[in-house]
Amino acid sequence: MIYGFLLAVQFLTRIPVPVECPWNERTSRWAIRFYPTIGIVIGGILVGIGLLLISYVPAEFLTLIIISLWVWLTGGLHLDGLMDVADAVGSNAPLEKKWQIMKDPHVGSFGIITLFFLLIWKTMMIYLLLSTFSTDHLIGFLVIGALARFAAVALLVFLPTAKKQGLAWHWKQNISVVDAAYSFIPIIILLMFLPEYIVIVPIFLLFLWLYSLWVMRSFKGINGDLIGTAIEGGEICALLLVWIFISFVMG
Repeated sequence: MIYGFLLAVQFLTRIPVPVECPWNERTSRWAIRFYPTIGIVIGGILVGIGLLLISYVPAEFLTLIIISLWVWLTGGLHLDGLMDVADAVGSNAPLEKKWQIMKDPHVGSFGIITLFFLLIWKTMMIYLLLSTFSTDHLIGFLVIGALARFAAVALLVFLPTAKKQGLAWHWKQNISVVDAAYSFIPIIILLMFLPEYIVIVPIFLLFLWLYSLWVMRSFKGINGDLIGTAIEGGEICALLLVWIFISFVMG
C-alpha cells in the first residue's frame, strides 16, 4: 500500500520521492487506488499557498502563483497529453494517422492553441475564486483535484485500451472495478467534511460519461494521452462547477 501511494506520487506529480518503488501487480493496483488521494494532496498544496498569501499579495499575482505551481506539481504531464490529443483531433485524419500524430514528439498548432485556451480558462476560474468569494471557498480545490484524477481511474477501469501496448495498457492489466471503488473512498470521506459540494459530483460524472462516449467514438479506446486529457478536462469542468455552485447556489 505504501509503495502504491509513492508510485502514484511519482507518476502524477513532480514531488521528489527518494525511494525506489517496485512495480508489480499489487503496488500498481494500490497506486491506481490512490489517484484521487494524490489529487487531494495537490489541491491541499494549492489551498495552503492560497490561504498563506491571499492577505499579502493581489489576487491577480496570487492567481499566477497558483496556476504556475499547479503546472509545476504535475510537471506538465497531462498538458502534454492534451496537446497530443488536440493535434490528432484537429488533423481530421483517419484513426491510424491520429495515433501516429499522438506519438509524434513535436507539438502542432492545434496543441498550442488548445494549451493556450485551457490555461486561460483555468487562470480565469482561479482568479474568480480568489477575488470574488471568501477564502473558505478555496477548499474547493481539494474536490477539484480528487474528481479529476478519479476520471483517470474510471477510464482505465471501464474503457478498453486502443492498443495492447503502452503505459495505459500495462496499468489496466492489474485493475478492476474493485479498485475504482477503493479510489472513490477518499472522495466520499472528503465530501463528508464538505457536504455542500456533493451536488457537483453527479454533474461531473455526466461530463465523464460524455467524454467516454467521445473517446470510444473517436479513438475506439484509451491511451495515456487521452487519460491525461481527461484529467485536464476534469479540472476545468470541476473548476467551472465549483464556481457556478458558489455563485448561484451558495451565493
